Amino acid sequence: MPRTLRPHAHHPSRATIRAAARTAARAALAAGLGVALVACSAASAEEAAVNESGKAVLRYDGSVGQVTFPELAADLGYFEQVELEWVGDSTGGPQSIQAAATGSTDFGGAFNGAIVKLKASGSPITSVISYYGSDELSYGGFYTVEGSPITEPRDLVGKSIGVNTLGAQSEFIIREWLTRGGLSADEIDQVELVVVPPVNAEQVLREGQVDVVGLSRVFQDKALERGGITQLFSETSLYGNFSYGTYIFRDEYIEKNPEVVEDFVQGTARAIRWVQTTPVEEVRARYTSIIEGRGRGENTDLVPYWKSASITAPGGVIADEEISTWIDWLVREGELDKGRFSPDDIFTNEYNPYANGTYPQDAGPDGEPVEVAP
Repeated sequence: MPRTLRPHAHHPSRATIRAAARTAARAALAAGLGVALVACSAASAEEAAVNESGKAVLRYDGSVGQVTFPELAADLGYFEQVELEWVGDSTGGPQSIQAAATGSTDFGGAFNGAIVKLKASGSPITSVISYYGSDELSYGGFYTVEGSPITEPRDLVGKSIGVNTLGAQSEFIIREWLTRGGLSADEIDQVELVVVPPVNAEQVLREGQVDVVGLSRVFQDKALERGGITQLFSETSLYGNFSYGTYIFRDEYIEKNPEVVEDFVQGTARAIRWVQTTPVEEVRARYTSIIEGRGRGENTDLVPYWKSASITAPGGVIADEEISTWIDWLVREGELDKGRFSPDDIFTNEYNPYANGTYPQDAGPDGEPVEVAP
């Protein structure tokens, strides 16, 4: 199991971290295969559960102190046939999509690279809409302390980077930056990836337990406010404005309940578009109201740090390159056979009103002409 580095913990050796990374990669593949087998034996009755009001109930995992786009869609009244049922909070994308693939929930979301890997393991799933990404306001970056001698990819050989988890988006981004910097596979393997809880990441960096750390959202903002750190590179420096994650459904569920999936996607797409076209303070006020009203014992501390939808495509329409980038990456890394998948095997925009002709792409959440909010 990969070790989690906490403040004042002993720094794991390079050999330990590299071994842990290899073990994690193998474990991830094994977990994916297990999910595929379980998914195949999931409840044969994939018909949507219907409540007393005649609406299809979609079970899902939420996120503590945050509002997801489906939750916003429900609050805005954008669903016609769907009602959400919160079953708990997810600790990350891999957990979310595994829950959906096995039938513990009805939909889940994760980084697209993880979704491609799950699909490759044999799990019958399809992405239907983007739900997070990076733009000029909301993105993840990798930081050193001011004055660090690390300024370019080669400087990281033999050094360490703190990430929130192994085998997910941060690892993909780091390896891409190192590859573009001219490092060989053997040299990249000498860069240690250390699992650091996001809440401890800034402290671990400042104490010198790692040489670089990944920071995003509120943790990044707070660290920058305190000063003394320097950005080494960011997601946007590699890919610009880019959507990284999508919501998935099981293929059998889509086949048996296309009208439910269509309603979920259209409502979620309109919620995304509402955020894309609504002033920031109004969005924050709505999020505060939702969190305070749902009775989960949360606080609203994260809301003031919310800046943007992070998705630039109207309504979360998925672009081919947002999937093909990770297919090509996995092929390059030897984790996927070339030609096994094309983007069309992974996702569909069939149900998105901003892609299927229901609304113009420059329309608002109700199809009306609108200008994007600042």
